[in-house]
Amino acid sequence: MVGYFPVNLPSPIFVAGTGRSGTSQLADILGEHPEIHRIPIETRFLVDPGGFRDLADALTVRYDPYVGDDALRRLSDLLTVRLVGRKDIDRGHTVPEAIGERHYWNAVGRLWSELVATTFDESVPAAGSGHTDWAAGPFERQSRRRAIPRYFGDRSELLKTLRRSVDEMFGGAAADAGKPAWCEKTPFNLLCMEFLWELVPEATIVHIKRHPVAVVASHVDQPWAPSTVEGVLAWLKPIYDRWLTWKATADLGSRRYGEVKAEDLAADWPTRREALFESVGVDDFATTSTFHLRGLTHRDGQFDSTTRTLIERTLADVIPAMGYT
Repeated sequence: MVGYFPVNLPSPIFVAGTGRSGTSQLADILGEHPEIHRIPIETRFLVDPGGFRDLADALTVRYDPYVGDDALRRLSDLLTVRLVGRKDIDRGHTVPEAIGERHYWNAVGRLWSELVATTFDESVPAAGSGHTDWAAGPFERQSRRRAIPRYFGDRSELLKTLRRSVDEMFGGAAADAGKPAWCEKTPFNLLCMEFLWELVPEATIVHIKRHPVAVVASHVDQPWAPSTVEGVLAWLKPIYDRWLTWKATADLGSRRYGEVKAEDLAADWPTRREALFESVGVDDFATTSTFHLRGLTHRDGQFDSTTRTLIERTLADVIPAMGYT
């Protein structure tokens, strides 16, 4: 495990990875610890398009009334429509259900009042009226409610506002579970670490890695990923490249950050587990879940030699940079 930061209390934890690298298993294991509550599903609203990360730019460095209004509409759709209507395939929860309906909706309601400066009714042509000019008569116009978002000249003020929502949702869920810390897993936390540390400066981010060839093999079988090796390589290579480019200049020495290989966890679980828990500021705990080598290596023979050579050639710079041969 790379990275060790002793603390008195466990900090919030974000789990990151490429996807199909062990992020779910790692989050499950962390959540079995008596001091860490795992948010049961990927919450999506921090780093996904239309979420907090996009909003942070739209109400600060990219602000104008239209950009801000668009960002608020996208966030509203994410929080009140998409996440409410979509159940996690594996766990059967919506995000509000996974967090707790009371915490979720209290946070969403409070957030809106803090982000909107005022609202007004915008006059627009009525559907099917045949008029497109603003001078149309009163029977050919209708109105829609528009929001004027707040402009946050001080970005830290907006981040504090967003952080209060995170504390209400994730902290509230952890408190309900009787645990002092929470863990949230979304694979593409990997590409959004700077924002996550802006939002939760004391957070520990744990990046779990798996051999890139095995990651390719697992992606091919997923319904949400391309079904061909060429397609998966087109999907994954930019992810690896972005991550490695960012890491080359990131000041990770001043952050609570750790990397761990899934294969190392499986090869020496008790020792690696102890180091894992130590890195996030808690004592070792014998979890029911673990990592098994057979679960990580069962795809080793999935590709013929020609296909494997293609993968290794395409990822020739990535494989050693991720610590593999």
